[in-house]
Amino acid sequence: MPASSSVKPGKTRESLGRADARTHPNPSLKREGLDRTLDGSWDRRLSRGLVAPESSIDLHGHSLAAAYDRLDHGLEHAIRRGDRVLLLITGKPPRPESERPHARGAIRAAVGDWLASSRHADRIAAVRTAHPRHGGSGALYIILRRPRAPSPRNS
Repeated sequence: MPASSSVKPGKTRESLGRADARTHPNPSLKREGLDRTLDGSWDRRLSRGLVAPESSIDLHGHSLAAAYDRLDHGLEHAIRRGDRVLLLITGKPPRPESERPHARGAIRAAVGDWLASSRHADRIAAVRTAHPRHGGSGALYIILRRPRAPSPRNS
Protein backbone atom coordinates (compact mmCIF):
# COMPACT_ATOMS: atom_id res chain seq x y z
CA MET A 1 0.00 0.00 0.00
CA PRO A 2 1.48 3.41 -0.93
CA ALA A 3 2.54 5.72 1.88
CA SER A 4 0.28 8.50 0.57
CA SER A 5 -2.89 6.42 1.07
CA SER A 6 -3.37 7.91 4.55
CA VAL A 7 -3.72 11.40 3.04
CA LYS A 8 -7.23 12.42 1.97
CA PRO A 9 -7.83 12.86 -1.78
CA GLY A 10 -6.86 16.33 -2.96
CA LYS A 11 -4.53 16.87 0.00
CA THR A 12 -0.79 16.45 -0.01
CA ARG A 13 1.40 15.91 3.01
CA GLU A 14 2.90 19.35 2.42
CA SER A 15 -0.51 21.10 2.39
CA LEU A 16 -1.48 19.29 5.59
CA GLY A 17 1.69 20.58 7.28
CA ARG A 18 0.93 24.15 6.16
CA ALA A 19 -2.64 23.90 7.42
CA ASP A 20 -1.35 22.75 10.79
CA ALA A 21 0.98 25.76 11.05
CA ARG A 22 -1.82 28.14 10.03
CA THR A 23 -4.35 26.83 12.54
CA HIS A 24 -2.09 26.79 15.56
CA PRO A 25 -2.44 30.15 17.34
CA ASN A 26 1.17 30.51 18.42
CA PRO A 27 3.76 27.94 17.31
CA SER A 28 6.38 29.22 19.78
CA LEU A 29 4.05 28.47 22.70
CA LYS A 30 3.62 24.93 21.39
CA ARG A 31 7.39 24.45 21.46
CA GLU A 32 7.56 25.74 25.03
CA GLY A 33 4.92 23.31 26.30
CA LEU A 34 2.40 26.09 26.97
CA ASP A 35 -0.01 24.74 24.38
CA ARG A 36 -1.63 22.48 26.91
CA THR A 37 -4.98 21.09 25.94
CA LEU A 38 -8.20 22.67 27.11
CA ASP A 39 -11.52 20.97 26.63
CA GLY A 40 -13.35 21.83 23.43
CA SER A 41 -15.82 24.20 25.05
CA TRP A 42 -13.00 26.39 26.42
CA ASP A 43 -11.29 26.61 23.05
CA ARG A 44 -14.59 27.41 21.28
CA ARG A 45 -15.50 30.13 23.77
CA LEU A 46 -12.00 31.66 23.56
CA SER A 47 -11.92 31.61 19.76
CA ARG A 48 -15.32 33.34 19.62
CA GLY A 49 -14.34 36.00 22.15
CA LEU A 50 -17.00 34.85 24.62
CA VAL A 51 -14.66 34.67 27.61
CA ALA A 52 -14.15 37.91 29.50
CA PRO A 53 -10.74 38.11 31.17
CA GLU A 54 -10.93 38.87 34.88
CA SER A 55 -7.73 40.89 34.79
CA SER A 56 -5.08 42.11 32.38
CA ILE A 57 -1.38 42.89 32.28
CA ASP A 58 -0.14 45.44 29.76
CA LEU A 59 3.51 44.90 28.77
CA HIS A 60 3.31 47.08 25.68
CA GLY A 61 6.00 49.77 25.63
CA HIS A 62 8.04 48.39 28.55
CA SER A 63 11.67 47.30 28.51
CA LEU A 64 12.28 43.54 28.66
CA ALA A 65 13.29 43.68 32.34
CA ALA A 66 10.29 45.82 33.34
CA ALA A 67 7.93 43.64 31.28
CA TYR A 68 9.21 40.47 32.96
CA ASP A 69 8.72 41.96 36.44
CA ARG A 70 5.26 43.20 35.53
CA LEU A 71 4.29 39.77 34.18
CA ASP A 72 5.55 37.99 37.29
CA HIS A 73 3.73 40.34 39.69
CA GLY A 74 0.56 40.31 37.56
CA LEU A 75 0.46 36.51 37.55
CA GLU A 76 0.99 36.47 41.31
CA HIS A 77 -1.93 38.88 41.88
CA ALA A 78 -4.24 37.05 39.45
CA ILE A 79 -3.53 33.72 41.13
CA ARG A 80 -4.05 35.21 44.58
CA ARG A 81 -7.43 36.66 43.48
CA GLY A 82 -8.50 33.34 41.97
CA ASP A 83 -8.76 34.62 38.38
CA ARG A 84 -9.17 32.00 35.66
CA VAL A 85 -8.48 34.08 32.52
CA LEU A 86 -5.82 36.76 32.34
CA LEU A 87 -5.33 39.00 29.30
CA LEU A 88 -1.66 39.64 28.54
CA ILE A 89 -1.15 42.61 26.23
CA THR A 90 2.19 42.35 24.45
CA GLY A 91 1.70 44.58 21.43
CA LYS A 92 1.40 43.53 17.82
CA PRO A 93 4.07 41.27 16.33
CA PRO A 94 6.62 42.98 14.08
CA ARG A 95 5.62 43.82 10.52
CA PRO A 96 7.94 42.53 7.80
CA GLU A 97 8.21 46.00 6.23
CA SER A 98 9.33 47.55 9.53
CA GLU A 99 12.61 49.42 9.23
CA ARG A 100 13.81 47.97 12.55
CA PRO A 101 12.27 44.50 12.79
CA HIS A 102 14.67 43.40 15.52
CA ALA A 103 13.53 46.23 17.81
CA ARG A 104 9.82 45.37 17.60
CA GLY A 105 8.23 42.33 19.14
CA ALA A 106 11.00 41.49 21.63
CA ILE A 107 8.52 41.14 24.50
CA ARG A 108 6.14 39.02 22.42
CA ALA A 109 9.04 36.77 21.41
CA ALA A 110 10.17 36.32 25.02
CA VAL A 111 6.77 35.66 26.63
CA GLY A 112 6.70 31.93 25.82
CA ASP A 113 10.05 31.36 27.52
CA TRP A 114 9.09 33.57 30.46
CA LEU A 115 5.85 31.70 31.09
CA ALA A 116 7.45 28.26 30.69
CA SER A 117 10.17 29.07 33.23
CA SER A 118 7.98 31.16 35.54
CA ARG A 119 7.56 30.29 39.20
CA HIS A 120 3.84 30.19 38.30
CA ALA A 121 4.20 27.76 35.37
CA ASP A 122 2.42 24.96 37.23
CA ARG A 123 -0.65 27.22 37.63
CA ILE A 124 -0.92 27.96 33.88
CA ALA A 125 -3.35 25.62 32.12
CA ALA A 126 -2.94 27.08 28.62
CA VAL A 127 -2.02 30.14 26.59
CA ARG A 128 -4.01 31.21 23.53
CA THR A 129 -3.98 34.14 21.13
CA ALA A 130 -6.65 36.67 22.09
CA HIS A 131 -9.82 37.29 20.13
CA PRO A 132 -9.76 40.54 18.07
CA ARG A 133 -12.09 42.23 20.57
CA HIS A 134 -9.43 41.67 23.25
CA GLY A 135 -6.41 42.64 21.16
CA GLY A 136 -6.03 39.82 18.63
CA SER A 137 -2.42 39.09 17.72
CA GLY A 138 -1.25 41.80 20.14
CA ALA A 139 -2.52 39.93 23.19
CA LEU A 140 -2.70 36.49 24.75
CA TYR A 141 -5.14 34.76 27.04
CA ILE A 142 -3.46 33.00 29.95
CA ILE A 143 -5.84 30.42 31.38
CA LEU A 144 -4.99 29.64 34.98
CA ARG A 145 -5.70 26.36 36.71
CA ARG A 146 -8.18 26.24 39.52
CA PRO A 147 -6.46 25.79 42.86
CA ARG A 148 -6.53 22.20 44.03
CA ALA A 149 -8.64 21.57 47.09
CA PRO A 150 -6.67 19.97 49.89
CA SER A 151 -7.24 16.24 49.93
CA PRO A 152 -9.09 14.95 52.97
CA ARG A 153 -6.87 13.12 55.39
CA ASN A 154 -7.80 9.66 56.47
CA SER A 155 -7.82 9.57 60.26
